Amino acid sequence: MRMRRFFHLILVCLLATPLAHATDRGALFRLTLDGHVMHLFGTLHVGLPDFYPLEDRLTGALAEASTLALEIDPDQPRADLQDALRTYGMLAPGNPAYDSLPPEQKRRLDRLLQQGGLDASSMLSFKPVLLATMLALAEYTRQGYRSDLSSDAWLARQARRHRVRVLALESLGGQLALLDRLPTPDRWRFLEEMMDTIESGAQRTEAREVVRAWSTADRQALDRMAARCETDRSVSGRFVTQVLLKERNVGLAERLLQLLRDEDRTVAAIGVLHLLGTGSVPALLERSGVTIERVY
Repeated sequence: MRMRRFFHLILVCLLATPLAHATDRGALFRLTLDGHVMHLFGTLHVGLPDFYPLEDRLTGALAEASTLALEIDPDQPRADLQDALRTYGMLAPGNPAYDSLPPEQKRRLDRLLQQGGLDASSMLSFKPVLLATMLALAEYTRQGYRSDLSSDAWLARQARRHRVRVLALESLGGQLALLDRLPTPDRWRFLEEMMDTIESGAQRTEAREVVRAWSTADRQALDRMAARCETDRSVSGRFVTQVLLKERNVGLAERLLQLLRDEDRTVAAIGVLHLLGTGSVPALLERSGVTIERVY
């Protein structure tokens, strides 16, 4: 499985029952420590109108919570987003990187930008890994999945309606900075792998698989996706698994542990793949003495 798994999910079950309740989505954990309770939910960063409302155990916990913790706040000021993009996501002005691609590869890229309805004049100012992310998101959009209907955004709106504090665990700048960790040749390989995936139709197939698994809380299917991440040996797959998932999981777990210690009732919602597999956030928290129950 390549980097697409992260972005599809950058981008995704009851404990003893093979079939989930019809309204269950994603994955839900209940964490307890010294009498404090946190509900930890695995989100999908795109959505459809019929995904909502989310089920009562989650929404009820949110209504009683003091804080909703998200990876980033979807309602952060637009100026902050633009600053992060300029600092971490953009090529230096005048950088001819994409013009220097082999002609056939440049034609492929231009076709995919047009297919995704993306403005080439702006997209080609992005660094290669960020551009790959935008191509993946465009493919989701072509299939009708909307980023404004992500479960993160829906939960943030519900929290503010109930006057629950929304806490960002990370910043967009911090997330984008990680994309600069790849050596330059690997960044271009990262983009090429995404192009291959879209052109072959594999991205469309996998997007449907991810959305189906998340939207039905199919625990076995979600766990299989996490397991495949572990065995993906592509450049992009290794980077996503080791850096964008496992490395970030350490910081996410530390921040969630502090929140759990500080407040009695909280809800946290992060990308579903952060909650599954080896080195997951729940596994790290369990090592710190937190009692973990997987609700579905």
